[in-house]
Parts: sequence; structure tokens; C-alpha cells
Amino acid sequence: MSAIIIKGDKKNSKLISDLAKQLGANVIALRDQQYEDSLIGKLMDSQKTGKTVTKASIMKKLKVK
Repeated sequence: MSAIIIKGDKKNSKLISDLAKQLGANVIALRDQQYEDSLIGKLMDSQKTGKTVTKASIMKKLKVK
């Protein structure tokens, strides 16, 4: 299975969606907030280090800023 995300205006999105349905694909519409959530999740995954930190070290950093 594969997936693509095409972000466009409402008219073109409908046209592409209708074409995909005619070709037998499943189409899922995302609201802007859902799209942004997926992008931030992808960014967070790319920045994972596998390291853990203590609550105290986080609080110390937050107080400095």
C-alpha cells in the first residue's frame, strides 16, 4: 500500500479526488489541522535521539528561558 497527499484548492482537490475514486483508490480528506498535525509528527520523528532526560533538567531549561 502507498499513499500520497496533494494539497490544493477546493475545486482541484475535488477533481483529483473524483479521479482517484474512479480509478478504484480510497480517498480520505484531511482538514488543515490534521495535515499540520501529520507534518509536525513527521518532524518530531525525524528529530528523535533515543535519549532520555530527567524532569529536573527540563524544568531547569524552561526556567532559564
